Amino acid sequence: MGEKKKYVLVGTGGRAEFFYSAIATDFRETSELLAFCDINQTRMNYANKRLTDKYNYHAVRTYKSDEFDQMIETEKPDYVIVTSVDRTHHKYIIRAMELGCDVITEKPMTVDEKKCQEIIDAVERTGRNVRVTFNYRYAPHHTKARELIADGAIGQVTSVHFEWLLNTQHGADYFRRWHRNKNNSGGLLVHKSTHHFDLVNFWIGSQPDTVFAFGDLLFYGRENAEKRGVTQFYERATGNENAQDDPFALHLDKNDHLKSMYLDAEHEDGYRRDQSVFGDGINIEDTMGVMVRYKNNAILTYSLNAYLPWEGYRIAFNGTKGRLEMSIVEQSYVNSGGEKSLEGALKGKTITVYPMFAAPYEVEVEEGKGGHGGGDPVLLNDLFGTPVEDKFNRAANHVDGARSILTGIAANRSIQTGQAVKVDELVKFH
Repeated sequence: MGEKKKYVLVGTGGRAEFFYSAIATDFRETSELLAFCDINQTRMNYANKRLTDKYNYHAVRTYKSDEFDQMIETEKPDYVIVTSVDRTHHKYIIRAMELGCDVITEKPMTVDEKKCQEIIDAVERTGRNVRVTFNYRYAPHHTKARELIADGAIGQVTSVHFEWLLNTQHGADYFRRWHRNKNNSGGLLVHKSTHHFDLVNFWIGSQPDTVFAFGDLLFYGRENAEKRGVTQFYERATGNENAQDDPFALHLDKNDHLKSMYLDAEHEDGYRRDQSVFGDGINIEDTMGVMVRYKNNAILTYSLNAYLPWEGYRIAFNGTKGRLEMSIVEQSYVNSGGEKSLEGALKGKTITVYPMFAAPYEVEVEEGKGGHGGGDPVLLNDLFGTPVEDKFNRAANHVDGARSILTGIAANRSIQTGQAVKVDELVKFH
């Protein structure tokens, strides 16, 4: 067996455990975690406690965010895993590459075209690699859709209709957290839809050319609640009388994990994980419609709503020889509020092919185990284990990461200006 690959991780919030738990359990033989880096020492200490108590791994050294360079110099990692707030991704990605490391970053790669260009330039300048963790690519039913399309089951894809539903548990969660500020997350068209736009690129083998979008805040936020007759408001849920009967409230003191990770760490950075979804200061959209023309002339109509009764999505591909429909119901969740394997886990799925001049048929797909439709374990093996040859090329690099967010970034600009946006005018690839 070769030498273990060495990792450090930046940002010990909600997504960090997905990565460090994998290294500490299934991939101990191939991988080693050396250190955590964060602005918050309490949160790093809690991550270390998870490592030792839950995963029987050794505690790792901790560095504050302004000690990032020192961490790289001391630990000499092969890879930096970036799971910090979205708007800081570019900073750590670029500096890691400049210091001689490759990078594994949580999606979205970054939040706007300027930061995206800086990453593209840094890859060119340093010759290092960036992997973007698109776990949905690895879900068996998503891989099957790519295979059916590539094999010509419906001919050349001409249009795609894609409707994604976030429910009142998962969807609401983006409006309690730092994501509610567009500077932090790029809004849901970047933070969440990066998955969906990447899937379309992956499925149809093309990339976005022109984007037009509408989007608004029509359900969450104080003004919308007032219009519906709500009269009781609060800033944060934990310990607040007005939040006791609010089904949208998140009480940090009623979940030991959330309490330890956020409530107990507040004194260091002031971050409140349990803000009211009907408060002031939310500047991201909850209702979005996007149209995209792709380089191969296919047209996407896309809808995302963040306050619906069930979680999942419906997608239809129309082609020159028929139609492919996929309907997926997912397990709802609150980030870090429960077991990682339940995040995006499947509750039901159907894939149906409608040939133009033949009887329709359902496509059976082996059920994937684990989060994100069974994609998570396959992705983790690809990152930390011994990857197998993949004819579907599911591993995503910085170009894939850029092309997925550029659809959302262009959509944000279109919402702002009322104009269609040419994606090629946002960044330049080398």
